[in-house]
Amino acid sequence: MITKGDTIKVDYTGRFEEGEVFDTSVETVAKEEGIFEEGRPYMPLEFTVGEGQLIQGFEEAVLGLKIGEEVTVTIPPEKGYGFRDESLIERVPIEAFDQADFEPEEGMVIVAGEEPAVILEVTDEDVALDFNHELAGETLQFTIKIIEKL
Repeated sequence: MITKGDTIKVDYTGRFEEGEVFDTSVETVAKEEGIFEEGRPYMPLEFTVGEGQLIQGFEEAVLGLKIGEEVTVTIPPEKGYGFRDESLIERVPIEAFDQADFEPEEGMVIVAGEEPAVILEVTDEDVALDFNHELAGETLQFTIKIIEKL
């Protein structure tokens, strides 16, 4: 039985509430769902339960499971990536991009400092950057299978 402090390997598939797959550790699932990325290693995810390496709802879902057991759980934002926070949207003067080797466009993901941000809007004066996690505010569903306890 999986307990806090155990290092385990799991296969997982993450879906949005509507059922669309956004991530998986299983190559066949990635191909079937049209999200396969060439060069990405598809393999079980290894982590130590209770160390905060993953979102709270994912870690809680594996507690008490046995090797080979599979569970599907729904994880609300408060146990996932949190709620969207409007204070994490910043407006930056367009001049800040003068030295960049790209032209800022809506929807583009950039790294500002050490944090990724999505460009929400580009005007003649400024650029709106969203520093919220891309899954913030989402209710997620994960199918998790315990592969191994190390």
